[in-house]
Formats: sequence, structure tokens, C-alpha cells
Amino acid sequence: MSTSERAAGGADGIVSGGVVPGGIVPDGKDWTWVLERPCPDCGLDTPAVVREDVAGMVRANAAAWRAVLSGDAGEVARRPAPGVWSALEYACHVRDVFRLFRVRLGLMLAEDGPSFANWDQDGTAVAERYGEQRPEVVAGELAEAAEVLAVAFEGVTGGQWLRTGDRSDGARFTVESFARYLIHDPVHHLFDVTGVRV
Repeated sequence: MSTSERAAGGADGIVSGGVVPGGIVPDGKDWTWVLERPCPDCGLDTPAVVREDVAGMVRANAAAWRAVLSGDAGEVARRPAPGVWSALEYACHVRDVFRLFRVRLGLMLAEDGPSFANWDQDGTAVAERYGEQRPEVVAGELAEAAEVLAVAFEGVTGGQWLRTGDRSDGARFTVESFARYLIHDPVHHLFDVTGVRV
């Protein structure tokens, strides 16, 4: 599946094989390369993102999702092609990414070099029935999760930006690189849905 069809593996680097129920092929690629160069698909120049701007970018992204989810509920929930998430499913994923990254940011600020437990994002999509959730509810939940995460990033100061955390595959992040890595995921998924580059 192409980058523009699914970049969900970017959130956690999950490696899971086969096709999960619902016809989505899990994306097991390592998306940490976005910390080194601009994304050719969505256009975000992640290395150039100013760490202090991430909170505002999270809020702006949430506002854009609210607009997407305000459309016709049937259209929002319709997959554009087999094996490609609907706008609703992408929005549910972004909401859960914001929630997960808030937890991980908290761990990085409270503990020395924490290790992050794996998150099976594709399994979550199936178990939580992303495609059956109500768009207006998801919009509110996404906005709330974005605000909590944005406030948390606004609270990071000084040497806290250098604190570290490790993903289970060995990837190490500082809070600063973690912030940049995070913001690519919702920006890219908004591109997946709207086709509009940043």
C-alpha cells in the first residue's frame, strides 16, 4: 500500500503481518526517516518544525479534522477504495495517536529513558470499530485529546526537551524529536483524506 494510502505505521512503528479484519494491510514501515528529510507526500518539512510550534500545529490539525468530520456522515464513513481507511477511521486513529503520545510524553518527562509498550493500532481500529463511530463524537474527542497534548507540549521547558524515551524497536527519541515525529502523523493523515499538502 502506498504512503498516501496508509501512513499509520508512522505513529508507532508497529510490525504486524497479514491483513486485519476490515481489509486493511498493516503498515510496518519505520517512519523515523521523517526526522531527517521532508515528506514527499504530505509536504511537511519535519526537520524544520520549530519544537515550540508543535502545540499550535496540533490544535490547527484538530480544527481541520473537525471540518472534515462535519460533512455527510455516510461519506465520512465510506472508504474511498478497498484497503484504504475512511476519513472517519483516520480521524479515530489521529484521536488515539494524540492520546497515546500524551501518555508517552508524560513518561519521558517523569522517568529516565522509559520504554514504550507496543500499540497495535490496526487491532485497535478493529476492536474499537472505528468505521462505526459517530463523526460528531469523534470530532469532539479528537479536539479534546489534541488540547490535552498541546497543553502538555506547552509545559515543556529548557532541558526537558532533551529527555529521552525508547520505542520497542530500539528507536530513541528526545522530547524534541518526539514532538516533530508526532506532528507528521496527523498532518500526513489529513493529506491522506483531503489530498491537500502543507
